[in-house]
Amino acid sequence: MSTISDFNEEEKGKVLQDLTSNAKQIQDDLLKEILTLNAGTEYLKDFLHGGLHGRSAKELFKKNVPIVTYEDVKPYIDRVVNGEPSNILSVLPITNFLLTSGTSAGASKMIPSNIKFLEGYAFIGDLILHVINKHVKGVEKGKGMLFFLTSHDSRTPIGLPMGSATSWYLKSDYFKNRPSSWYYSYTSPDEVILGSDSKQVLYCHLLCGLVQRDEVMRIGSIFASIIVRVIKLLEDSWKELCWNIRSGHLSEWITDSGCRNSVSIVLGGQPRPELSDEIEKICSEESWEGSMAQYVPTLNYYCNDLPLVSTAYASSESVYGININPLSKPEDVSYTLLPNLCYFEFIPLEGDDNDVVDLVDVTGFYNKAPQFKVVGRENVVLSIETDMTKEEDLFKAVNQEKLVLNSSGLRLVHFTSSTDISSSPGHYVIYWEVKAENKDIKGLEFSEKTFLECCLAMEDSLDEGYKYGRVHGTIGPLEIRVSIQDSHMHKI
Repeated sequence: MSTISDFNEEEKGKVLQDLTSNAKQIQDDLLKEILTLNAGTEYLKDFLHGGLHGRSAKELFKKNVPIVTYEDVKPYIDRVVNGEPSNILSVLPITNFLLTSGTSAGASKMIPSNIKFLEGYAFIGDLILHVINKHVKGVEKGKGMLFFLTSHDSRTPIGLPMGSATSWYLKSDYFKNRPSSWYYSYTSPDEVILGSDSKQVLYCHLLCGLVQRDEVMRIGSIFASIIVRVIKLLEDSWKELCWNIRSGHLSEWITDSGCRNSVSIVLGGQPRPELSDEIEKICSEESWEGSMAQYVPTLNYYCNDLPLVSTAYASSESVYGININPLSKPEDVSYTLLPNLCYFEFIPLEGDDNDVVDLVDVTGFYNKAPQFKVVGRENVVLSIETDMTKEEDLFKAVNQEKLVLNSSGLRLVHFTSSTDISSSPGHYVIYWEVKAENKDIKGLEFSEKTFLECCLAMEDSLDEGYKYGRVHGTIGPLEIRVSIQDSHMHKI
């Protein structure tokens, strides 16, 4: 995939027009390229019987290659993870595995990846730059206050990296050697972006942005939930941030060496009492009122008249499309599919009990490229950030706590659940109605001990995405609100 980073705005606009006007042909050519390259792989050869040999790639693909779930392909992926050659699945060498937020059998899916993914990430960034330039005047005159977080990568038995798609891009040479345009100009040094401790990183992002507040033209993150966390961080820590700015020195608890050294350079040991006073005056005001759709009301409150922009839609499997109308309201956003990034099939939903599946509604076309709106995720009942807890997982967790509950002489009568994002980080809330088998509850102290054990049992039973969030501070402790028949509600 050729880079367009050196193209002028007119040339980038022509690229977008060509892609969307010839979507069908580009998709057909891409499928043919994929099948021709990979016909000899162990996974495809039994379906394709040796290659295309003049046959239509699309008809052969639809007739011979079945629709599968992750679990169908997982045995092949596991073999590569454990050291067998990449060509089991792909002629191009598999360089790493991307861990998804959606889970399968209680663990993140491992998506094989290679250089093509990074090319797609860089390509879509160049097109987003073109679209934003077209719709938002003056944005190129400042910097972006972007709250990037990188995950803690692990490795396969043979040493291939495993981590999130965003982290892989941020740690790659594509990001390190990114173009010198406004779109890639940030208030935070790269050392902060690549920091390992999310609490320290978000604090340093916020501090760097406040110090350079006159240059900030846009604020953003990969996930809306992170912006809400930052707002809460500002609410809790503005006095300390003001002290850093007033003194020109960083707080001692920032121990990540990359963060500490780079932010100290930004501060420069230079006291800024006027800026500190200005921020302190604003933050001293009394009012701090306070998926991604669940965060829109909070963001709307703090953004006032500023536009909320969703630029693109992507996952660990691929980058899908961009928002060519960036100033549309969040609830009205549709993404325009880019046909050169991967081969797409739109399949009517019939239900799937195992996988987390994105549900999309095709809302129209831009030229001849489909536009789609993400309407939800099948089977997901609870989500704070990148965690995706399915109904099935929730029931398994409830069944574990019932073992604790039953042994104490209490019985669960009804339950429901929700998320609470009024505090940061957000957390799961489970509502229970319980009753005593012998109709004799021996005081609230006994009940609290029992329900605390239930909380721990439930958290231990939830999937790896939830546990990752708990360990790294993006999800708060699970809360159980208990209504005891013939008694009052209690929070544990």
